[in-house]
Amino acid sequence: MRVEIKARNNEELLRKIDEMLNENVKEVYVNLRPTKEILVRILENAPNVKVIGCPPSLYPKVSKRVIKALRQMGIDIVPVKKSRGRPRKYDKSVLLQIQELMKKGKTPKEISRELGIPLRTLYYMINGK
Repeated sequence: MRVEIKARNNEELLRKIDEMLNENVKEVYVNLRPTKEILVRILENAPNVKVIGCPPSLYPKVSKRVIKALRQMGIDIVPVKKSRGRPRKYDKSVLLQIQELMKKGKTPKEISRELGIPLRTLYYMINGK
């Protein structure tokens, strides 16, 4: 089981760790720097954890000794990149379809109708913004 814990400060994070983690948890993601105190609390509440994730910007701030000690216990601490913002509605396969239809000589209006994409969105996608 994977659990994602987000908090504004360490105090809130520690409280959420106590509330959300149990022996079934194998992976934990925390959005703050995993200090020794936070890691100990994770291990107390989730003894079977195998992977602890944190943001890539905070990973270099984790003590090398702590990383080494966790590895010896069979636990990996890893940087996890989280996508931000609104998820994309159209993926790369749609872009490829658009390009293929354009090569065949279809107009943006025809492509818009065929794929069910608003014309304005289609122009936005074509211009690569």
